[in-house]
Amino acid sequence: MASDANLTNEFFQVKRHGDVAVIVPSPQIEDLPETLLQPAAEMVLAPLKEDPPNNIIVDLSAVTYFGSAFITFLLRCHHLLASRGSELVLAGVNPNIRELLRITNLEMYWALYDNAAEAISALSGTD
Repeated sequence: MASDANLTNEFFQVKRHGDVAVIVPSPQIEDLPETLLQPAAEMVLAPLKEDPPNNIIVDLSAVTYFGSAFITFLLRCHHLLASRGSELVLAGVNPNIRELLRITNLEMYWALYDNAAEAISALSGTD
């Protein structure tokens, strides 16, 4: 069990800001095989299912690119939240990831913010 906890801490960090959860994937997710990404992602999402935030921000500022396994993770988060009327947004999205989202036609799913602070402000309704 200890290895599971380490996996989560190594690849994802979750911070709560009231009703908003910020998931911060580490740059290592870029090279993580799907067989490891899925269990790590499930562990990140498990406590959020028990105490669901109104919105989730995925802060990608430390990530330069990702593949289909991470897109699957984002879509799972999106569907989990959408079923409750909540929102998933992406922050810290670099030009490469913006282009990937545009090409895959996924940009319509998520609002994109320059950084997590901007996203928290927008989701909290404090402008």
